[in-house]
Amino acid sequence: MGCQRGPDRGRTSTSRIRGEAAIAVRSKKTFATETSQDYGDDPIAVRDTDKYATEYIRDFVEKWDELIDWEQRARSEGRFFIDVLKARDKLSVLDVATGTGFHSIQLAKAGFDVTSADGSAEMLARAFENAKDHDVMLRTVHADWRWLNRDVMGKYDAIICLGNSFTHIFEEGDRRRALAEFYAALKHDGLLIIDQRNYDTILDDGFSSKHKYYYCGDQVSAEPVHVDEGLARFEYTFPDGSKHNLNMFPLRKDYVRGLMREAGFQQIHSYGDFMEEGEEPNPDFFVHVAEKEYAE
Repeated sequence: MGCQRGPDRGRTSTSRIRGEAAIAVRSKKTFATETSQDYGDDPIAVRDTDKYATEYIRDFVEKWDELIDWEQRARSEGRFFIDVLKARDKLSVLDVATGTGFHSIQLAKAGFDVTSADGSAEMLARAFENAKDHDVMLRTVHADWRWLNRDVMGKYDAIICLGNSFTHIFEEGDRRRALAEFYAALKHDGLLIIDQRNYDTILDDGFSSKHKYYYCGDQVSAEPVHVDEGLARFEYTFPDGSKHNLNMFPLRKDYVRGLMREAGFQQIHSYGDFMEEGEEPNPDFFVHVAEKEYAE
């Protein structure tokens, strides 16, 4: 695990970028030792923030892009995040939930100065390979959000935490700590973007999904096998018949907005499936855009 110089500390050399990629690969060898998911005898009792580190085993990560379907995701999402960032003159972006690299690569190709972080070394290694396939060189760092500023140095114009990733945190204290770390890593006028599933509808009315904007792979099933107020356990079934699971905390929309406000963010605007709130009556996902500065 290594430290990443922030974008306001000067231009990063190609050799440094390659060095950081090597850190991600070494992290993969050091930390990613699980070959199968193990939730013990009672999977729905596993409600631990640290569990995510062993959920993303290599076989699951290698299939992740089948779930996303990059081409369909790009068409459905369009320029939403690019436009949000450019409208606020943001250039340096820290992607704290890089996954296999979709948003980091999209933003880098659009001209943003991107640093890519993730708590899963397996995901970072895959993101680096995907970036090479798109002729992009990623700056990567293996980091836990709860200690983000220990591993990621400098201040950023924006932080993005996408892919329903914030839902991996089960303890409220950890959620507050992560948001405080995000806040500290942003410049005085910084922007935080977090997305999440519409757990309000899942909890209150049951699960349904259009699969139009997220998890667009038409050959992959992604559905909950258990839901209660403290756990949403999703099962992912792939064309080869393999199944993988993720245990996640079902975050209600207003609760997340409240946490962001209590962390110090002054303006919070939420979208439903990339549309203004209310335009889509039952969105699959919410996107929260939070700013540190007061509106003028």
